[in-house]
Amino acid sequence: MYKKVLVPLDGSELAECVLAHVEALANGCQAVEIEFVQVYAPFQIPPGMEPIPLKLAEIAEISAQEKKATEDYIRQVVERFDPGPAKVKGVVLSGPVTEMLTDYIAKNDIDLVVMATHGSSGVSRWVWGSVTDRLLRSSCAPVLMVRAPGCYPGL
Repeated sequence: MYKKVLVPLDGSELAECVLAHVEALANGCQAVEIEFVQVYAPFQIPPGMEPIPLKLAEIAEISAQEKKATEDYIRQVVERFDPGPAKVKGVVLSGPVTEMLTDYIAKNDIDLVVMATHGSSGVSRWVWGSVTDRLLRSSCAPVLMVRAPGCYPGL
């Protein structure tokens, strides 16, 4: 039933709480492909901040470093994940998180999305939660949300 599973991550341990669930799903549902994805936002000059003292080359370097860090993280997740017979791949996208994920799901025939209810930590936790909520509302594929360990009901 769930042959192609997408797992959005944000680089946090909280978001990675889904990995054990994805592994069980891969084996139990005989998933054919597991795709780990992380979306990064390229560095942009905030409106009203122009002219910013950074040179265009420095901005490009910051964006390149962010992309490389994201690619390295996804590669490490793929290398340590054991899906059994399923094929595993890592994907890095750039742009607004919810829009990029929704578009990717639609264009790549994703059967199921598995993600944590919270990513990151501290104050930014609600941001990832809102990504989860927006994706739940906009995705054409079912979304399985996993509550991170240590979360309390209602939080």
